[in-house]
Amino acid sequence: MEHNLTQSTINRMAFIGNYLPRQCGIATFTTDLCEAIATEYSDTTCIALPVNDIEAGYAYPPRVRFELVEKDIDSYRRAADFLNINSVDLVCLQHEYGIFGGPAGSHILALLRELRTPIVTTLHTILQEPDPTQRRVLQEVAALSDRVVVMSERGVEFLQTVYGVLPEKIDLIPHGIPDVSFVDPSFHKDLFGVEGKMVLLSFGLLSANKGIETVIAALPAIVARYPNVVYIIVGATHPHVLRQDGETYRLSLQRLAQEQGVAGNVIFYNRFVSLEELIEFISAADIYITPYLNPAQITSGTLAYTLGAGKAVISTPYWYAEEMLADERGALVPFRDPAALATQVIDLLDHESKRHAMRKRAYLFGRAMIWPQVAQRYMESFERARAERRSFIPSGFAVKPLDQRPGELPPLKLDHLHHMTDDTGMIQHATFIVPNYHEGYSIDDNARALIVSAHLAELELGNGEALTLASRYLAFIGYAFNHETGRFRNFMDYQRNWLEESGSEDSHGRTLWALGTVLGRSNTPALQSMAGWLFEQALPAILETSSPRAWAFTLIGIHEYLRRFDGDRRASQVRDELAARLLMLYQSSRSDDWRWYEAELSYCNAVLPQAMLMCGQWIPNKAMTEAGLESLSWLADLQRADAVGGHFVPIGSNGFFKRAGDRARFDQQPVEAQTMASACLEAYRSTSDEHWRTEAWCAFEWFLGRNDLNLPLYDPTTGGCRDGLHPDRPNENQGAESTLAFLQALLELRLAENPLLSKETQT
Repeated sequence: MEHNLTQSTINRMAFIGNYLPRQCGIATFTTDLCEAIATEYSDTTCIALPVNDIEAGYAYPPRVRFELVEKDIDSYRRAADFLNINSVDLVCLQHEYGIFGGPAGSHILALLRELRTPIVTTLHTILQEPDPTQRRVLQEVAALSDRVVVMSERGVEFLQTVYGVLPEKIDLIPHGIPDVSFVDPSFHKDLFGVEGKMVLLSFGLLSANKGIETVIAALPAIVARYPNVVYIIVGATHPHVLRQDGETYRLSLQRLAQEQGVAGNVIFYNRFVSLEELIEFISAADIYITPYLNPAQITSGTLAYTLGAGKAVISTPYWYAEEMLADERGALVPFRDPAALATQVIDLLDHESKRHAMRKRAYLFGRAMIWPQVAQRYMESFERARAERRSFIPSGFAVKPLDQRPGELPPLKLDHLHHMTDDTGMIQHATFIVPNYHEGYSIDDNARALIVSAHLAELELGNGEALTLASRYLAFIGYAFNHETGRFRNFMDYQRNWLEESGSEDSHGRTLWALGTVLGRSNTPALQSMAGWLFEQALPAILETSSPRAWAFTLIGIHEYLRRFDGDRRASQVRDELAARLLMLYQSSRSDDWRWYEAELSYCNAVLPQAMLMCGQWIPNKAMTEAGLESLSWLADLQRADAVGGHFVPIGSNGFFKRAGDRARFDQQPVEAQTMASACLEAYRSTSDEHWRTEAWCAFEWFLGRNDLNLPLYDPTTGGCRDGLHPDRPNENQGAESTLAFLQALLELRLAENPLLSKETQT
């Protein structure tokens, strides 16, 4: 490109992605692109919205105007509001699955759906064989974007053939690189004390997929011919790897170098280096090596940098390397093949003219990749996106009114959950907010708590405490199982004495629900193993029960289990049997004025239609779906205040509601609001009818004060929930059942905010 664009019609643009000083490749790219645009187009205001993966965030420069919290979906919506009201003309998104919260980074969709400006998205990962969630996320990102940018021809191909993106929507723009001079490697070697040596170099954040061990394993053969060879490995261990595994990988590489007898030829520079330092390291290298282990890599900033600096490059044949190093701009060697790598290094060191010819071809090819050139290419894409936007809403357009967007969920607070949990498990009751030891424990509450902890882990909430909590509640459930009866005990006193040999049928079903939730949603193998054994041992006993609620609890648990293990024939058979029983109950009890499964409405009523809806969708069975929707609609109408759009009024526990009898208005229990919210969310997933999401919110708002007394049940100072609503006041005790009901409803609504978190995986 010969012309130099210095003006643009875009006055203000925002870049979303990681940002320096966060240590990762996306942060470096976003920062470099933003600064290149700002430098090349001085009349354009560039701002950045980085994603924080740690609570403290980072010491960002002034260009950063808004910070997203990786795992908090609300922050993505707030970012969209910020952009919509701040006169941003265009948003440039850096997309990589791993930097955004939710399954496959799906939280970013909450931001993109709300934006009123053109969007240009750079795709840093394009998988040839994505899983269903990855495919859905990338397809929606592309659909919401006005243009998508890729950095390789293979990326263009995959977008069209794998994801169905139209070719006219795709821009191929190379990875940007700094503009450096073509210099002799010897010029900078004295900076690192390696003058007179032949320098091999690899750089980047260190992790096990980088294949550094292949180079170290090749060194003995190389050093035998060229004793003056030194291999420099530049880069800190990836922060996520460091937090999870420490320096295990780096230490293994150091041990390997010692075992191979080449410790004196290997230099680790364990730091995240600045761009200036990096250029000096690259300049000092005679040969750059990328020994990556995975072929499915669509781009590589490290390879782009070294290629553009005119280095002799040897790489394994991952996708980007095959494309960039074609036409003798570099050399390819097989994956995990130290002998082939050693042969190639020796060949380039033996033939200096060949090495320098390779360097020149690479340097000339890289001239089109320097940041000023890339900035101009991006600006052309931005201008096209803006021109092609058919229904562009003017800058400053207001955010959505309240009736067109979800309500604001209260922040998660787990203080009272922790207060009610001791080394044994979840304590049943509280006097005000103080745990009541006299009442001991129940499996009902520990099963509820296990469900809550599974959702916490799924949403990546709770500051990493979800596993500890889940282990404690699961341990209680495991101890409660009576091998002789195949049933769970329920009540235990504070001295850890069981008060019965078998608990109620409902507590057995609720425990199966909790175990199924762990099996369907947890990614912790140890929890899955124990939950799986208990689920298998306890499932047969449910067929001997007569409680419709026990059946419904179990059906929800089986449904959760089959999310992951849909080939389990035995579980499917139990599901079919229980679902048929529940449908038969409904058909025999139902009349035009009583559309219910029994002659009485009592507690946890909404679980019955919820179970019917799940079975109707996944068996599938149309009659069950119709029964579930009809009974839930009847229940929703029954539990609504008289006014149009009235608040939620659950069936009271002080007498319940018998057919042809009087309905109890009080005492209203939190579990009714939770089960109603859960059932309505299931109806929404089954029908995509927004009416059901509104009904779920109506039930949840009962906790927050939209109820008969206009008084909140949820206590934001403790994170607990009051035990019920009396005719004149709330019950001020904050026991386990009520607190867990609130938390479960809150977490399920959070899951529903991200369809890919709540969407079922069965096909």
